[in-house]
Amino acid sequence: MKTLHVELGERSYPIYIGRGLLGHPDLIQAHLPGGQVLVVTNEVVAPLYLDRMLASLAGKDTGSVVLPDGEAHKTLDSAMAVFDALLARRFGRNAAIVALGGGVIGDLAGFAAACYQRGVPFIQVPTTLLSQVDSSVGGKTAVNHPRGKNMIGAFYQPRCVLADTDTLDTLPDRELSAGLAEVIKYGFIRDPEFLAWLEANVERLLQRDPEALAYAIERSCINKAEIVAEDETETGVRATLNLGHTFGHAIETGMGYGVCLHGEAVAIGMCQAADLSRRLGWIGDDEVARVIRLLERARLPVVPPRELDADAFLEHMAVDKKNVDGGLRLVLLKSLGEATLPVAVDAGLLRATLECYGR
Repeated sequence: MKTLHVELGERSYPIYIGRGLLGHPDLIQAHLPGGQVLVVTNEVVAPLYLDRMLASLAGKDTGSVVLPDGEAHKTLDSAMAVFDALLARRFGRNAAIVALGGGVIGDLAGFAAACYQRGVPFIQVPTTLLSQVDSSVGGKTAVNHPRGKNMIGAFYQPRCVLADTDTLDTLPDRELSAGLAEVIKYGFIRDPEFLAWLEANVERLLQRDPEALAYAIERSCINKAEIVAEDETETGVRATLNLGHTFGHAIETGMGYGVCLHGEAVAIGMCQAADLSRRLGWIGDDEVARVIRLLERARLPVVPPRELDADAFLEHMAVDKKNVDGGLRLVLLKSLGEATLPVAVDAGLLRATLECYGR
């Protein structure tokens, strides 16, 4: 087992990474302040891991909420189902919520924890690669709105993150690739040595080589923890984690939540960001090709959906948390290994990317 730390003063917390961690009750129970615990999961994860999770909570007054699976259910209605369960069991301010699942469950359960009685403790137990390397770390919690992804939420840190890599054994291949998009992102934005390692080892990751996966998860979490420790509420460097996300969120919203997995949309968005960075003169054709080639090797889509034209993209991109006073701002690439903070870009160059890249 590896233990990393997100350094946030009195709100610091550990990230545990290793095999079989669901079978170690001491890891999770050490971070539970009271005797009441609600496990929030979904209908795919529950048959696989809910009983094991509840066994790790032996001696506690436990309950569970099993939600439908998918991004389409990351809504205020699903959060209300969590509140209903907490209130039905008369759980108080010392109760804790455990998020058992992927990014949707982690974001939604964390949002519910931030809101219930003005904040109760919660623990992240991510079961997908994407959630283990990105969404479970850093305290971003949210639900979606029909007009925009993650537009209703809060910064609210977990008490710990428990990433049991055994759960990746049951992860579908498509979900594994979607998670690799967020792994590869760290190489593009700040870690060129990791990027070179990924280019040499992406096939090992797709084959679920335990050593390679463990290294990729640890290196990703180190990157994320360092960024969050420096900029918890995204007023500076943390925004670089959104490389490709403004384009990607437009795809998710425009196509309907769940049609395109988050990591798939981000992969396309990173290609679009690379294309726009080239048009600005910051990177060259070879670097753009390198971005596209690695994502293709990770079995990710790299071309935007035909159903979304430039006007549709711009409409959805206008609803983005990085925008200021109605002005669109994007995270782009100064080089492979260095991302920009959100910047305003020439409208003509942006439209050229939206009209030409992948069309």
